[in-house]
Amino acid sequence: MNKRNEIAELIFPNITGTVQELEIKYPKRPLSDDAIVTRFAPSPTGFLHTGSLFTSLVSWRFAKQTNGVFFLRLEDTDQKREIKGSGDRLIEQLLIFGITPDESFLHEGNYGPYIQSQRRLIYHTVIKEMLIKGLAYPCFCTHDELNEIRKEQEAKKVLPGYYHEYAKCRYLTDEEVIEKLKNKEDYVIRFKSLGKLDEKVVLEDAIRGNIEFPKNIQDIVIMKSDGLPTYHFAHVVDDHFMRTTHVTRGEEWVPSAPIHLEIFEQLNWQKPVFCHFPVIMKLDEDKRRKLSKRKDAEASVDYFLEKGYPIEGFLEYLMTLANSNFEEWRLANPKSDIFDFNLDFSKMSLDGALFDLEKVKSISKEVLGNMTKDDFTNKALMYASEYDLELKNIIEEDLEYFKSIINIEREQEKPRKDYEKFSDILPIINFMYDKYYYDLSNQVIFNERFKKDFIIELLKEYRDNFDLNLDQENWFNGMKELALNKGFAQRAKQYSKEPDKFVGHIGEYAEILRLATCAKTSTPNFYDVLRILGKEKVIERINHTITLLKTK
Repeated sequence: MNKRNEIAELIFPNITGTVQELEIKYPKRPLSDDAIVTRFAPSPTGFLHTGSLFTSLVSWRFAKQTNGVFFLRLEDTDQKREIKGSGDRLIEQLLIFGITPDESFLHEGNYGPYIQSQRRLIYHTVIKEMLIKGLAYPCFCTHDELNEIRKEQEAKKVLPGYYHEYAKCRYLTDEEVIEKLKNKEDYVIRFKSLGKLDEKVVLEDAIRGNIEFPKNIQDIVIMKSDGLPTYHFAHVVDDHFMRTTHVTRGEEWVPSAPIHLEIFEQLNWQKPVFCHFPVIMKLDEDKRRKLSKRKDAEASVDYFLEKGYPIEGFLEYLMTLANSNFEEWRLANPKSDIFDFNLDFSKMSLDGALFDLEKVKSISKEVLGNMTKDDFTNKALMYASEYDLELKNIIEEDLEYFKSIINIEREQEKPRKDYEKFSDILPIINFMYDKYYYDLSNQVIFNERFKKDFIIELLKEYRDNFDLNLDQENWFNGMKELALNKGFAQRAKQYSKEPDKFVGHIGEYAEILRLATCAKTSTPNFYDVLRILGKEKVIERINHTITLLKTK
């Protein structure tokens, strides 16, 4: 047995398989040549980031529109940061947004395991062969020794890191390595880089074109002392044996590309297509910065779920970030499913996409406004069952009554758009329910220009004369006639020009009625509100308001 084999056996005595056997076990996927295989590879360290949802959405769409495969791989090699259960939650949230992986640790295919910590045998098999071929070596440097190397480099003002003459363990003889291993000294495994300081490498990026870098020269750690691989090494091995065709990830990984390219090259593996997506940014005091988990509530997908933004609206917003021509397509295809649009790598932004919460709200209003009353009600109930039990009880108390409220000026050519998100529902319509109305009515303040007795007189007159059997136009004309008879101007401008001739304008008359019957100055269409409440309830509320006014 030669010395390299002996070193490999001392480190991996239980590894009997070969890389060639792995190639046979995980063959090229039986797909058409233009099919794309992408992955979403999160770490189980917390909530699903909005940027991660964007990445997974785009990766999933490219796979789906080419009849390829989208899989989820859990990258849990940094086990100190792992939050138990967060991996399952990540998949749950993807499913909420309709992003269903073809393969994952919950639905395995032929290229698993789909959790990195369970792929240890694969990594060790590759590393063992790298040791034998001289592509890797054990490093026994202690933390103090690495600090000394760093201090020396700082003093010389040279590139920091473990490379060339600073890679001390690279120059140990095989005999010295064997002795250290037999003495049970702690070690990590490092990749032996062949890069030189003056050499360049080109990353061919499907989004950004060709990017030239200095070649990697660092002998990076590829296996930690606990036997688990580092990210840089593990994802290269995984993407090769899981047969990823397109590595889709955020642009923050661009600087690491020379490392990954060299590992692919030294292992003689075909490189995937690299696609570095724009990072989602936020404008903060006129400065752009990355959307932050620590600073920004909207960095978490949970924020949008808990607020009740419609899934369809949020996905549509992310599609506007994905391709510059999506909004033009949407204008030409207003009723089409967003996934009738095919993404194109060449249409993706090169700069960080600026997250625009106001645009999310605007799109969400459109989406919710265009839903049928049944669809809206079903989705509202699903939301409320998870996040708002008070709303859930209101909906279930009288489903048809709730639908009638939600259907005000809905299901028409230009529907009313009252709601940005499902959490808006109760604050907007609560007055339609007596248990909220009577609390709200105690806080009503009428325009101080109108005396209490005048308001009571006005309300009594309306109470005794209104007719909800009329259509909206005739109902309004009836209300207008009562207002004019009370001395109100027909238009606000008319009152502004001649305030001494009128007590107010008809909008103020309507506001008094609205406050009396709804305890709010702003409601959905007032005529529809009154019709849904019904004449008996309207009279009851007017009488209640009159009583309140008399006791104040």
